[in-house]
Amino acid sequence: MAIRSLLLPLALLVLAASSAAVANLEIGFYRTTCPDAEKIVRQEMAKIIATAPSLAGPLLRLHFHDCFVRGCDASVLLESTEGNVAEKDAKPNKSLRGFGSVERVKAKLEAACPGIVSCADMLTLMSRDAVVLAKGPFWPVALGRRDGRVSSATEASNELPPASGDVPLLAKIFASKGLDLKDLVVLSGAHTLGTAHCPSFADRLYNTTSENGTSGLVDPSLDSEYADKLMLKCKSVDDRTMLSEMDPGSFKTFDTSYYRHVAKRRGLFRSDAALLFDTTTKDYVQRIATGKFDGEFFKDFSESMIKMGDVGVLTGAEGEIRKKCHVLN
Repeated sequence: MAIRSLLLPLALLVLAASSAAVANLEIGFYRTTCPDAEKIVRQEMAKIIATAPSLAGPLLRLHFHDCFVRGCDASVLLESTEGNVAEKDAKPNKSLRGFGSVERVKAKLEAACPGIVSCADMLTLMSRDAVVLAKGPFWPVALGRRDGRVSSATEASNELPPASGDVPLLAKIFASKGLDLKDLVVLSGAHTLGTAHCPSFADRLYNTTSENGTSGLVDPSLDSEYADKLMLKCKSVDDRTMLSEMDPGSFKTFDTSYYRHVAKRRGLFRSDAALLFDTTTKDYVQRIATGKFDGEFFKDFSESMIKMGDVGVLTGAEGEIRKKCHVLN
């Protein structure tokens, strides 16, 4: 067991280094310019999550939503300006949280190493540390990303995987980012953390149409008892005040219980339920749901996060290093 635990980080280090080389990133990128960068992020994140454990999910989600639009370039953090509606104001991003924590960590980095560490690298590190602090796996993060100068709400609306998507649609979106079907089912496991507003899933409770055209029904792929519980919280499709845990009873802890909920037809989103309608994703869900392969999932999740963190990155002289993450220099 001890040998196995040593081999896992080594294997991830090799994967991270290999993937980083392709993306022109580097393990230890700031070793001379800001040697304490990762330590600063880690220490500040520990304070943030200790005060607000429920922020682990939102901070991880910020990284996801960043990488799926223009790559991992921190464009999701930019504010809208006159004449431009930024990603964060796109409909799928209206419920994003954690921006204050991002600026808090950035201020610490700027105080220690002005103009050195990008918001894109920082957000990637913050998402990793959020998982670790929620009792999830650690993985090495190659660095050297630079910050994008473009942020478009239209692009975000068009490119983010929808919570209502089926596997063929989601697989197509993932493939466009260099991610495969396994990455899709593995990264869906991030839904073990966080909460969701009713409009993102309440259509399953009130707006499903049957094959004979009858509308206003409950999604038949949703466990009826679970649906009844959700209806007690979400009175309508437009109820924006109530939140539901994506992984009931464990939404602040990174674990495999999400897959057990999905296997019992208690996944919150249509995209969760869809995993049971594809042979590959269903097999993975049912395997991890047994609770016998937690280590395998942690390894898989680490590998998929490394891959996603390298999507569409800017390096070298591209982009910029923002002094404040919400505004261009």
